[in-house]
Amino acid sequence: MSGVDAFGTQFKRGDGATPTEAFAAIANVTSISGPARSRETIDVTAHDSPGGWMQFVGSLKDGGEVSLEINYDPTETTHDLDDDFDDVDPRNYQIVILPDTADEHTWDFAAILTELGDEFPYDDKMGRSLTVKISGKPTLTPTGS
Repeated sequence: MSGVDAFGTQFKRGDGATPTEAFAAIANVTSISGPARSRETIDVTAHDSPGGWMQFVGSLKDGGEVSLEINYDPTETTHDLDDDFDDVDPRNYQIVILPDTADEHTWDFAAILTELGDEFPYDDKMGRSLTVKISGKPTLTPTGS
């Protein structure tokens, strides 16, 4: 198989409840990008590095960001994200891939909402875009039944 259809992927927001947190899917999501993880490197090149080649070792890892595009509806309660933007503490989020299938996988991560933008074109649908910055390690887990 050369690819898998991404249709149905969900972006979910945690309610912060303890001991059992509930997650609700954000409605009308059209595109999800990320998490885009990266790693810093440290230059350990020395005067005696073999062949004059630069040398590096791995350093700190960054969980990256997740970006969403939404068909915005101001009356949709899951689109009311202003409190998340105002909050300085990370909130728990999930991306559910292939939901309700045996191949379902879930990305779990804490993140801070860093970007929240709206679009109101005269000749198209209203849109909302958002970006969350992951704090700590995102975890991908097989969750299918």
